[in-house]
Amino acid sequence: MTTNNVIMFSGRATRYLSDRIADAYGQSLGKSEVLDFSDGEIQPALLQNVRGSDVFIIQSTFAPAENLLELMLLVDAAKRASARKIITIIPYFGYARQDRKDRPRVPIGAKLIANLLSSAGISRLITLDMHADQIQGFFDIPVDHVYASQIFLAHIHNNFDTSNIIFASPDAGGTRRAQTYAKSLGNGFVVCYKLRNRPNEVGTIELLGDVTDKDVILLDDIIDTGNTICKAAKVIRSNGARSVRAMITHPLLTGNAYQNVLNSELDELVVTDTIPLKKTSDKITVLSTAKTFAEVIKRVENNESISDLYTL
Repeated sequence: MTTNNVIMFSGRATRYLSDRIADAYGQSLGKSEVLDFSDGEIQPALLQNVRGSDVFIIQSTFAPAENLLELMLLVDAAKRASARKIITIIPYFGYARQDRKDRPRVPIGAKLIANLLSSAGISRLITLDMHADQIQGFFDIPVDHVYASQIFLAHIHNNFDTSNIIFASPDAGGTRRAQTYAKSLGNGFVVCYKLRNRPNEVGTIELLGDVTDKDVILLDDIIDTGNTICKAAKVIRSNGARSVRAMITHPLLTGNAYQNVLNSELDELVVTDTIPLKKTSDKITVLSTAKTFAEVIKRVENNESISDLYTL
């Protein structure tokens, strides 16, 4: 069941996904436009009445920073137009890797973004596979943190023999994710232990566990340069794995990432559409998040539980 009180708008960076979400929900996107001034300023405008409506604004906040600014301006426009509620859907929540002070005199970027969104006037945040779970505590409004595990597990069940699969984390920080996937299928998991020379540069990787003759699936929330995943795949393959795939939610794929993936030991890279790919490749498979977000919108509007969508 849908409600006529819902109006969905999209920022320009995520229009490709917003159209799919609206279609899965059963209605069209609301009409909006963005004016670009000659000095670089932008001015979004909502081109229909939203008074008393529940407004969902969809925009990922990957680079450039104008994507975040456009989102906040859309929120402000909806607030000043007397929307009843303003719910932001941020498929990829940028700056989530800056969730703490890991060295002196640096910002906690995720907290700043939370403050900015709250000040802009959002009523609720819906996001997918946020880099650090504790960022939910940076908000004083409801946060629906949905996991991509349902999407990936469905893909695994539909395409692979699950009896020979073993899950892997590319670093110690992802152990819980690998363990939870493994538990859901009754399979095992292994962990790669990495040492970084500096940000985005991995030094050495050691494998903890046996992968001999196994079909290994590496799991992570973000693939940026691809260095970690590709090095982990090489180590796993050298330890006797039959195949190595990676299933990663947010495909930032910056720098030489595409070349790294194409030249790696990975048989396949499976990602979601929270960030649009800059290039296509037979080695990269994209799974849609549209039905998941549409289901969340329906449950939020009907005051139904979405806890099973939270489950990793």
